Order: sequence, then structure tokens, then C-alpha cells
Amino acid sequence: MLGKATADWQSKRREAARREILAAAWAVARESGLGALTLREVAARVGMRAPSLYSHFASKHAIYDAMYGQAWAEYGRAAESADRRLPTEPRRVLREVARRYFEFATADMSRHQLMDLRTIPGFTPSDESYAHAVRVYDRFRTVMASIGITAGEDLDLFAALVGGLADSQWANDPGGTRYARLLDRAVDMYADALHLPQVDDDQEVLP
Repeated sequence: MLGKATADWQSKRREAARREILAAAWAVARESGLGALTLREVAARVGMRAPSLYSHFASKHAIYDAMYGQAWAEYGRAAESADRRLPTEPRRVLREVARRYFEFATADMSRHQLMDLRTIPGFTPSDESYAHAVRVYDRFRTVMASIGITAGEDLDLFAALVGGLADSQWANDPGGTRYARLLDRAVDMYADALHLPQVDDDQEVLP
């Protein structure tokens, strides 16, 4: 029992250290950009020497990898909770799904870049971290199927539409609403192309 308790304590301590390191890495990325992340700076923020980080992460890319998995897991939890409160009309479902992801993507540039853009030369997420993104996409496919959208190209178009607006928001009006204001209009154009029923602002579904 003593050996197990010691092992459990060590495991918890190691996990706590990893969380602290990741929190420091996010802080550096948000202040200076993803590309400015260095082991020396992260180590300094958690009171370690840079070589000590290797007992927790094998490389800087391993830190990026853990950050990537953490970001997608965070969005996955938020999506799972929000999906329980989705409306029933297809257009409203699309608007809700689009706005949810747009707001998440435009809330944190470093997180968005790591999740959705290839900004780190040579970085590819591990299977373990990428699995979080796959689970999110599987949930997205389930939600879309519930309103009759199953074709792969239709799913890709919706993802590109919302992601493109988020990219444009960061590029042209960071912190503003220029592209957020276009979100419902863009989603309605997509819904029109798929011949989904119209919905007015008074909750009435139109033919």
C-alpha cells in the first residue's frame, strides 16, 4: 500500500508540473507569439532550469503537441456541453455551431494558430493529441447529420467557411466584430445552397 501511495503521489506531482509548464508555455505564446516559445523562457517561468524540462517534455515540439491536444480537448468539452442545448431547426443549428467555433477561434490567436494553422515549421501533432481533434470532428459530423447534412464536401465547405471568417477576423480586425457580423449571413448563404428551410426572427419556420 505504501508503494502504491508513493507512486500515486509522484504521478500527481508529475502531472501538476506538466500543467504548470503548459500554462507557462501558453503565457509565453500569448505574450510573444508561438514562434517565440523557448524552453529557457518556459523553464524560467516555472522556476526550473531549461534541462529540467526534459524530464517532463522531450522537446519543444512535445510542448507544442501537448498544447495542441489541450486546446482541442478544451473545445471538445465546450462543444459537448453546448450540443445538449442546440435548437431543432437546421439553420439555427448551423448558426449556433458556427458562432460557437468562431468565438472560440477568435478569443485566442495563439490557440487558433496552433489548432488550425501550420505556423510551426516541422510540427505535426502526435496521434494521441490529434485524437482530440478527431473526436471534435466526429461530434461535428453527428450534429450535422442530425439536420440532414452528411456529404463530405458539404462538411468541408462549412468548416472552411467558418474557419475562413475567423482567419479574416484575426487578419483584418482583431478584437473587433467586422467578420463576426457576417457570420449569420454567410451561414444562411450556405443553408440556401443546401435548400434548408428558412427561419424568421419570430421563431417561425418558413417553407
